[in-house]
Amino acid sequence: MILVVSGGITIAENAVDTTAVKSEDGKYLDKEGNPTFKVAADGTVDWYTYSGYRRYHSECHVCHGPDGMGSTYAPALTDSLKTMSYGDFVGVVASGRQNGNSVMPALGDNPNVACYMDDFYVYLRARANNAVGRVRPAKREDKPDAYTETEKSCMGSK
Repeated sequence: MILVVSGGITIAENAVDTTAVKSEDGKYLDKEGNPTFKVAADGTVDWYTYSGYRRYHSECHVCHGPDGMGSTYAPALTDSLKTMSYGDFVGVVASGRQNGNSVMPALGDNPNVACYMDDFYVYLRARANNAVGRVRPAKREDKPDAYTETEKSCMGSK
């Protein structure tokens, strides 16, 4: 997010509305149709946020630091996900990117990443918007049946 201060007024450019406006088979979507998080008043998170937490700490935290906060090796994803579109996120994770000496490897062939792209995105989007804290979510929604079927198909299970 870029903040512009003009005449005592602060304007946020590129601010993205992350509010869940509908749910399809347990996946919450924003008004643009992008996957997003849902956190209930009691702290219960949607399945994708919960799974994203687990998968991020399995695959991404070594480079990008705990909870997407960045490291000396890789940037803070909590900053990037404030403005990065879902399509751009998937493209970078799947195909990789090089910026000077910094290299994000292509992970699109890794089923432990590719099959859970929405999970990563939703969790990091929730972190970027301070909807969840730096710890494992204490309460979560049940795993949707549609999620299980998609996971089995992607991972090659029956």
